[in-house]
Amino acid sequence: MKTLTVIPTYNEIDALPTTIGRLRAAVPESEVLIVDDNSPDGTGDLADQLSAEDDYIHVLHRTQKNGLGGAYIAGFNWGLQRDYDAFVELDADGSHQPEQLPDLLAAIDSADLVIGSRWVPGGSVVNWPLHREIISRAGSLYSRTMLGLKVRDITAGFRVFRRSTLEDIDLDSIESVGYGFQVDMTFRVARQGKTIQEVPITFVERTLGESKMSGGIVLEAVANVTKWGLSARAQTLAKKAKGLSC
Repeated sequence: MKTLTVIPTYNEIDALPTTIGRLRAAVPESEVLIVDDNSPDGTGDLADQLSAEDDYIHVLHRTQKNGLGGAYIAGFNWGLQRDYDAFVELDADGSHQPEQLPDLLAAIDSADLVIGSRWVPGGSVVNWPLHREIISRAGSLYSRTMLGLKVRDITAGFRVFRRSTLEDIDLDSIESVGYGFQVDMTFRVARQGKTIQEVPITFVERTLGESKMSGGIVLEAVANVTKWGLSARAQTLAKKAKGLSC
């Protein structure tokens, strides 16, 4: 499969060179698209420099900081206009290990979406404070329960999508801008009856730069999951009622 790894950036000038170097060494056949949200620290300029030095690296500049979801959608649309077969989500901060990407790419041969999972056997987190682990595990549990999904790490951001999976999703209708975007995409894939496979990964807390996680992002995700879950249940009840009336 011709692969495109999409890396959103906002003030990642310290971490990006190492992440790109590791990715190009681990999966040299994957092309890279850095989607920069007009970083004030010069990350966009650095991305342009990396692109000038390597034909496999491309850059998409956005005019403002518009959220993780928006960056990925812009990257996916860029790639869908070209001939890529697989689309990777990878954080710029080093928390996702590029050396584990070959495992995810191997699994996409028999799945529509592959998720690098912290919460399946063999998965783990390194250097995470306890409150972060509690938030992540609780968020995944709540999302699974509300949406009726079996995915253990539904908020995970290290992923591979088949081209056909993204083509079957109305990307322009997605409004989730924070980490709820990952839940939204998982739910949409699952409702289409597509195959989702989880592959264990080791998630390492960033050592460079600052985390983008905030209370507002968490609240947005909880509110959206609740809305999606209640809407799905209402639709199910409506279908059952219609069936009984026929």
